[in-house]
Amino acid sequence: MTKLLTPYAGFVSRRRALGLFGAATLLGCGGGGGSSGSSSTSTGTTTTTTTATSTGSTTASCVLIPEETQGPYPLFNDIASASVYMREDITEGKTGMPLSLLLTIVNVNSNCARITDALVYVWHCDKDGSYSGYNQQGSNTVGATFCRGVQMTDSSGLTKFTTIYPGWYAGRITHIHFRVYLSSSLAATSQLAFPQDITTAVYNSSLYAVRGQNTSITSFSADNVFSDGTQYQMCTMTQNASTGGYDAALTVGIAV
Repeated sequence: MTKLLTPYAGFVSRRRALGLFGAATLLGCGGGGGSSGSSSTSTGTTTTTTTATSTGSTTASCVLIPEETQGPYPLFNDIASASVYMREDITEGKTGMPLSLLLTIVNVNSNCARITDALVYVWHCDKDGSYSGYNQQGSNTVGATFCRGVQMTDSSGLTKFTTIYPGWYAGRITHIHFRVYLSSSLAATSQLAFPQDITTAVYNSSLYAVRGQNTSITSFSADNVFSDGTQYQMCTMTQNASTGGYDAALTVGIAV
């Protein structure tokens, strides 16, 4: 029987987060259409560890998260913006299948030790395939910040975002972007993948029926980011009886 994840409440406050980062400037977010990123994994010994989630423990391999392109819509590019995006709930009233995103950040150079006070920034499109903050084809969302947020990892390396299941846009399979910062330094840029059977079920639901299934990309092998594999980027999905949606969990290994 699948265990259901329960909401986690012990996250770092905006005041503490800004205090930790002070006036430092975050590195390298950039903007624009971005070049295609290359994927890489740890070439050293893989360590197996037990990673805690809000329900208990899951086993994960301790490897570097593959590095990926930031994509065309990062928006966030300096520490001053953290005060705007520092929040757990990033829906901003957007409708869609409820999704709780749980990311655990660990150090691959220290037996997968949990990393406390890492800054994690996530962003993704809404159910109709639009990103906030940009004038894009079919949608001008300049000034909006939906489906974007920043949280700090707690003492167990865990951070949570309350959002909606991402939609799709032509040329890409369903995904969520994320970046991890340690102090003022960028430690990782990657993307999270979803099981195709879950995505199909979500897009068949009434909330997503107007747009329907993504016919532009029907497999990971055809996606320009995930074509080399999703082993370390595929989230673990569980149904959430409380929200009627899903919980997505991923352990993210970085080198410190």
